[in-house]
This record gives sequence, C-alpha cells and structure tokens, in this order.
Amino acid sequence: MMLWLVTIVTCVRAELTVVYPASESELDRRFDDLTLILRTALEKTEADFGPFEMRAASAPMTSMRYSQELMAGRTPNVIWTSTSLERETFLRPIRIPLRKGLLSYRIALTRAESQPKIDQVKDVEDLAQLSLAQGIGWGDILVFEANGLRVSTSEYESLFRMIDAGRVDLFPRGIGEVFEEWEVRREVLPNMTIEPNLLLYYPWPYYFFVKKDNVALAERLETGLLRMIDDGSFDAIFWRFHGEAIERARLQERRVIELTNPLLPPDTPLDDSRLWYQPS
Repeated sequence: MMLWLVTIVTCVRAELTVVYPASESELDRRFDDLTLILRTALEKTEADFGPFEMRAASAPMTSMRYSQELMAGRTPNVIWTSTSLERETFLRPIRIPLRKGLLSYRIALTRAESQPKIDQVKDVEDLAQLSLAQGIGWGDILVFEANGLRVSTSEYESLFRMIDAGRVDLFPRGIGEVFEEWEVRREVLPNMTIEPNLLLYYPWPYYFFVKKDNVALAERLETGLLRMIDDGSFDAIFWRFHGEAIERARLQERRVIELTNPLLPPDTPLDDSRLWYQPS
C-alpha cells in the first residue's frame, strides 16, 4: 500500500514539465529575464495548479523552428517570441507583453565607417537606402520588408560578424539586448559600435506561446503573470534587467523613425497601460 501511495505522489509531482527554448550560444544571455519571469509565474500558481519542473530544451533552434516544434506537440512546450496574425492562428498566445513591450524600441549595432550614411537618415525612405541584419526566421524581417527596407539574414552569432566586417549597415536590437551584446563581443569584434543617434519604433508585443490546445498551461501562465503585475514582481524584474539599459539608451535624445507593423493582431491589448513601458 505504501509503495502504491509513493508512486501516485511521484506521478502527481512530475505531472507538469515546462520546457523552454535553449540559448543559441554560450554568449547568449538575451532570455535570462524571461526564464525568471516564467519560473516566477509558475511558482505563484503552484498552490492552485500543482508542482512543476522547468528546464531548457536539449538543443538550440531558431525561433521559427521552435514554433514548428511547439505546433507539432514536441519540445519545448512553451516559447517566447513576437506575435503576428499568423502565429496567433496556429499557437495560443498569453497576451501579456514580456518586457512591457520594450522590444518596440530598437537601437542598432553598426560600425564607425557607416555612421556618415546613418546620420543622413531622417525618415523611412532614407532608411531604405541602408542594409539591415536580422536572424533567420525572426518576425521583425517581415516588418522591415513591409516598410520597404532591405534585410540580410544569418545565424545569431554571424550577425555580429557581419556588422564588424561592414557587410551590412545596421543590426537593430532591443534596448535590453544591445548594450550587453556589444560588451561581451567588443574585444573580438573591435569595429562594431552602438549607433548613438537613431531609434526605430514599431509596436512589437513579445509573448509566451503554448500549443493551441494547451489551455491548462495557458491559463496557469496568464494567472501567474497577472499576479506578478498585481504584486509588483513583474515590474521589479523588468527594471532589474532593463533599467540600466533604458538609462543608457537616452531615448529622448534620439531621432525616431517610426515603422508600421502590419503583423499586429487586432486582439493586441494596446489600451492596457499596465502592460506597456512608456518613455517619460
């Protein structure tokens, strides 16, 4: 009888295993805040939904591949990525923007030799004269192309080498990404710099997604995230990971180029001010 009870308890404790995307390289720290948000949301719902295990996927993939694996019901079973009409058709979004929509504001990596050309950019038409870099399968590519911009794609680490070698003019990055990415590579890629004057803006919600029929996990994550917003832990993580970068970005001093985002679904909660970062 005792062995039978132990077996039942063990099965219940291991019932929920949450597998999330693996980093793409040893230098890839882009998602440390998202893994912490994920863990915190699961912890805050443990009393209601039960225990959980959480681990990274066994191998890194592009965001496009992760989406395909999730749709097929393989691992990972939760991903983080930008939203689009197509993605919300095939996957279930948890419509609480991770990083409070900070990825809507983009600062570029470049090299000093490109700066004279960049200084001439006053609008989208001027920007179209430059070349941009993005990762394979990234949703931003469709936004840039919809605005008439030229985009070259490659694997994540190769993008930095493309900039350093001058093969492209700009590698737009999120405010919370660009400074650390530059810092950890500046010695091996000495030609790469952070562009000081330009700011690209387009609405860019970044969500957790689960498989379309995984209602239970979606409800748990949404419940946990809303509790984090209510108790302040969501904002605390946001400022812990991004406060210094926001200050360094000098948003008010930059020249803003606003792009349209034709991928934005109509259910995007743009009117809920709790969910979005607003530069002061």
